[in-house]
Amino acid sequence: MNKQRYLIIGVLMLSFFTTQQVFGQSEEQLELEARKERLQEEISRFNALLSQKKKEKTTVLEDVEDLDRKIRMRKELIKVTNDQTNLLNRQINNNINKISKLRDDLKELKGDYAEMIKKSFRSKSQQSRIMFLLSSEDFLQAYKRIQYMKQYTSFRKDQADQIQSKTTELQQLNQGLVVQREEKESLIVENRKEQEALQRELNTQQGLISSIKAKENEYASQIRERQRESDAIDRQIDKMIRDAIAKANANNKETTVEKREAASKSSNFALTAEAKLIDADFKSNKGKLPWPVEKGIVKMRYGKQPHPIVRSVTIQSNGVRIATEVHSKARAIYRGKVIAVQAIKGGNKAVLVQHGNYISVYNNLSRVYVSEGDKVSTKQDLGEVFTSPSTNETILKFMIYDNTKTDNPANWIYRM
Repeated sequence: MNKQRYLIIGVLMLSFFTTQQVFGQSEEQLELEARKERLQEEISRFNALLSQKKKEKTTVLEDVEDLDRKIRMRKELIKVTNDQTNLLNRQINNNINKISKLRDDLKELKGDYAEMIKKSFRSKSQQSRIMFLLSSEDFLQAYKRIQYMKQYTSFRKDQADQIQSKTTELQQLNQGLVVQREEKESLIVENRKEQEALQRELNTQQGLISSIKAKENEYASQIRERQRESDAIDRQIDKMIRDAIAKANANNKETTVEKREAASKSSNFALTAEAKLIDADFKSNKGKLPWPVEKGIVKMRYGKQPHPIVRSVTIQSNGVRIATEVHSKARAIYRGKVIAVQAIKGGNKAVLVQHGNYISVYNNLSRVYVSEGDKVSTKQDLGEVFTSPSTNETILKFMIYDNTKTDNPANWIYRM
């Protein structure tokens, strides 16, 4: 009986630990599925944005840049579906092993149970039970024998229930295995389609790159010219920020005249009590802030980077460029105060919002809905993003500053 009891305990422990493992994998599967859905939505949105552009006005360089972005998203999607397939493989193998173990345990349980039934049948008569009790040496021994018979009967029932439970679990695992294999086949088909789409895009990209290489010097000059224009806009924004900090410090009524005069020459904010609270809240939300547009795709990321096509040219971005839909609104990523609204030469209008020591910059706006000094709330519309009449492309140039130093918006915005 001890052997049978240990076997049941072992089966229960196996079931518990395997269930824990499968549960963890299910969480991973949900996470991968969410990532896949986000990427599919991103690709769909990017395709919609591309269809908005006036193709007859775009250059080969712009087409290749767009295609490069699309290819990178497609590769990421393929990687996610590969991860899903690998996870399903692990789950399938785990369930196969579990099924094999359950079958062995059930076989042993049923064998032991059959043997126990045989022994029980041989001593089943009412007379043998009475004789078993009457042969007791004293009342205590008789009581113990009664308890033993009750426990034995209960154990038989528990073992029968355990066999039924494990049989049901085995059936469910087999059914789950069929579903998992179907899911795996579906993922393989889906992945194959994405691979084919990727290959078509790579072929198109290769053809465009070949045409660029024939005029690489010309395109390199175009890229450098665009970089010079971008640098000029960045310098204007840098000046706007320095001027805004100086003005804010000079108007800070919570400090003495001497401190205001000193602060007006500083490159850092002299924060009011309210601004300090906003600063702390803003920092505590790092990585969780909303996007500055409702829907968008990052076309250029922050920092120094080689051009995606003409690798000999290095480009510098003090923020991110987000492609969005026509008539999209730029919105505040967090509550704060508008410290500047200004037209930028070569960049349309810009709005600067202070969040304590931090400033969020929304550049390339065609219309502005706020004024300097306004207090804004999270996700409040600040203006409409400019749409280029030549390409029909709508790009928001978004930056985050820590006082006068730029910071990577991807560190602050949720899943940027």
